Amino acid sequence: MVQKYVYGTPFHTEAVIRDIKGENGSPNYGTICLEDGFSFTYTLKEKDVVYGLGESNRGINKRGGCYISYCTDNPNHTESVKSLYAAHNFIVIAGETTFGLFVDYPSKLTFDIGFTRMDTLTITCEEADLELYVIDGDSPYDIVRQFRKIIGRSYIPPKFAFGFGQSRWGYQTKEDFRQVAEGYRKNHIPLDMIYMDIDYMQNYKDFTFHEENFRDFSQFVQEMKDQKIRLIPIIDAGVKIEDGYTVYEEGVKNRYFCQREDGSDFVAAVWPGYTHFPDVLNPEARKWFGDQYQVLMDQGIEGFWNDMNEPAIFYTPEGIEKVSQKMKTFLDDPETNSPWDVKDALEALSGSQEDYRAFYHQVEGQRILHDKIHNLFGYHMTRAAGEAFERIAPDRRFLMFSRSSYIGMHRYGGIWTGDNKSWWSHILLNLKMMPALNMCGFLYVGADLGGFGADATRDLVLRWLALGVFTPLMRNHSAIHTRDQECFRFENVEDFRHVVGVRYRLLPYLYSEYMKAALSDDLYFKPLAFVYSKDAHCAYVEDQLMLGNEIMIAPVYTQNAQGRYVYLPEEMKFVKFLPDGSLYEEILPAGHHYVEIGLNEVPIFIRQGKWIPVTDGAEYVEAINSSSWKAVGYAGGEYVLYEDDGISKDYENPKHWKRLNN
Repeated sequence: MVQKYVYGTPFHTEAVIRDIKGENGSPNYGTICLEDGFSFTYTLKEKDVVYGLGESNRGINKRGGCYISYCTDNPNHTESVKSLYAAHNFIVIAGETTFGLFVDYPSKLTFDIGFTRMDTLTITCEEADLELYVIDGDSPYDIVRQFRKIIGRSYIPPKFAFGFGQSRWGYQTKEDFRQVAEGYRKNHIPLDMIYMDIDYMQNYKDFTFHEENFRDFSQFVQEMKDQKIRLIPIIDAGVKIEDGYTVYEEGVKNRYFCQREDGSDFVAAVWPGYTHFPDVLNPEARKWFGDQYQVLMDQGIEGFWNDMNEPAIFYTPEGIEKVSQKMKTFLDDPETNSPWDVKDALEALSGSQEDYRAFYHQVEGQRILHDKIHNLFGYHMTRAAGEAFERIAPDRRFLMFSRSSYIGMHRYGGIWTGDNKSWWSHILLNLKMMPALNMCGFLYVGADLGGFGADATRDLVLRWLALGVFTPLMRNHSAIHTRDQECFRFENVEDFRHVVGVRYRLLPYLYSEYMKAALSDDLYFKPLAFVYSKDAHCAYVEDQLMLGNEIMIAPVYTQNAQGRYVYLPEEMKFVKFLPDGSLYEEILPAGHHYVEIGLNEVPIFIRQGKWIPVTDGAEYVEAINSSSWKAVGYAGGEYVLYEDDGISKDYENPKHWKRLNN
């Protein structure tokens, strides 16, 4: 049962699409206080587990941490970081009393989940203008399913988007892309996509391509397609201020950019230098910005990734002026004034909340301060693209994912978890985020495999790929000036060919489980406790996940490990995909086990009495022959395979379902 409580005058975020009548008073759980803003306080029992918060730091169980929903461009995801790129304000408290909460509030919101006091959950925000949804159910899983029903169907990408993709900030010319394509095809490592980071643009201008390096762009797009590789360009939030640049001039003329209080267009520096931000919360401006994607679609592009849409701000003219004044003050009298004031002012330039309080959106005839609805910008930028795709090519699916998001954006695209690092701890963080993201509606998700920042090592990339085999978005991505980490760059390339190849052998199964989850508002990844609710131990297992209805994954995420410990809630078949193409299979009883897993092996655990189809694999998605499957797991029973053309939208067509018998 879902109940809605309305406080003050909330902004309608459109996160929830089902019409739910608002209730008077307060919910049955916790204490509401409306003095000096809004707060919800609840006393946690000793064994209560708190799930949710989508893309956030720390573990599957959020107890013990403080989390701030305020979309933030911060690439250093250490344990102390409280805000990441997204804001997903849904949690489930599971214990003697079990219920869910969605706080639909698009500005800064703090979840203190046993951080200040171990037994106290406190949710606070500055203004009591919000909608609070309270969900009762039989179990945490039931509550999540109810929540998913009220927020709408998750985005469904084209089937090619389940292939492997290679990305790097620093591919600048056609030859760079050709070298990557050749490296993968020559070594027979499967590949479906190469991503185009900011250097493909002309002076970092959205919806352009470099006049010298990418002349005859449509021919180059087709050249890659002839090799069964799709190019996926990035689109950033900031529109460069430049006379003669059509997007800039149209936006200024039609007042489609966010504005300062005095009515002038807000100015912020990002990659192109000074830019304006499209007012994507204004429906007219959103349509205009979405229509710009057609420029690249007309060149043959079939997918995009939206970036820098928190929105990221490097600095503003006002911020530079403040730093200049601090510097002048220090230089005028260095003995009296502290150099730390200058340092602090410099560090405060990027992502300054003062800047977010300096511009406005036009929504339904009202001017609304950006800070009040900050968390919606990335959501509505991606919505702009999703709505444009529906207008331009309504019968086709396009690949779309974003860095910043809010619940509701899950209907228009997926997300990647942002600029992580080549750290072993970030493999585990990747794993722990997955079920929480699914709970908030985001199914097409993944992390930068191998890590974006810092230098990757061969063993880290292999271990991370072995997790990425199972994430719907499987992309190797790295930053300029870091070590090249394309799979063909390392010695013994056959190990990478095998690990990535396992993705393609499993893809008919993984795609089927994704479609089942999307079409029934279910989870693709689940915590063990959602499946084995009567096994108390499962609530504390944070490095193993259930995937679909048949398998459990337990990747290795520590350096120099020869294997790992796993907990099996029931008898399972331990299966390893070995580098010679064969399978290792062993039935293990319920309980604790140490299992050996080589760097070039991919492990899965198949639930008792179940099996999955495994194919011969291929070097790109279109070449997979799903009819060549063999059953892996337990003998007997039936598996329901979902198979469509991967591009059209007749999802409910009964012809897509095939019953396979073992």
